[in-house]
Amino acid sequence: MGTDRLVEELRGERDALFRVLDAVAPESMTTPGLVGEWSARELIAHLGYWAGHAVEAIHAVETGHAGEFGADQPSVDDVNATVARIARQASLATVRKREAASVDAFDERLRGMDASLLATRLPHHGLALEEAIREDGASHYREHADELRRVLGERASG
Repeated sequence: MGTDRLVEELRGERDALFRVLDAVAPESMTTPGLVGEWSARELIAHLGYWAGHAVEAIHAVETGHAGEFGADQPSVDDVNATVARIARQASLATVRKREAASVDAFDERLRGMDASLLATRLPHHGLALEEAIREDGASHYREHADELRRVLGERASG
């Protein structure tokens, strides 16, 4: 698969998530408890962080450092907690700008990379680069959009 398809998937799933977020009242976007303990602001920051993580993975592969990528990273739970804490200190507008910038950088790196690198293994993640790109990108946006649909549906019927 070429990188254009990965870009299309990323953009499509991101757009779908933001359509779901459109159903959240603006005054509730920063209220904790939308998804677990997180508000929409923290969720958006979380997705932006992991989009940036995918950019780092691409860079590691392009520079011959796939074997080192992720070796010294904190746990996913620790990263997520830190991202959420920082997001709570920022405005929703700032978080949205950061997430959009991360996705734009992700898009740009995908479009500019050699598609033959997609099969490169990331040993510390146990995935090929293409799988990691999907996990941090389109699949991640889809997972959280599905979660939001479920939560919002339960609230509407509850």
